[in-house]
Amino acid sequence: MARDMSDIDILKMELQQLQKEVKNEREPVSKTAKELVEWVEANSAEDILLKGVPEDKNPFKEKGGCIIT
Repeated sequence: MARDMSDIDILKMELQQLQKEVKNEREPVSKTAKELVEWVEANSAEDILLKGVPEDKNPFKEKGGCIIT
C-alpha cells in the first residue's frame, strides 16, 4: 500500500497518527506496573493457566481406557 502512495501522502498519514497518539493519556510505568501486579495477584485464584483445570471439568481428559481381553 505504501508503495502506491507519494511521500506527501505517507507524511500526512504519519502526522494524523501522531495527532491521535498525542491525545492519549500517559502514566509512568512505575505506577501502571504496580497496578498490573496487584490486579494479577487479586485475580490469580480464577486464572485457569495458573491453577489448572479441575479433573472433572477437563474436556480433554480420557474418559476410559482401552481394555483387551
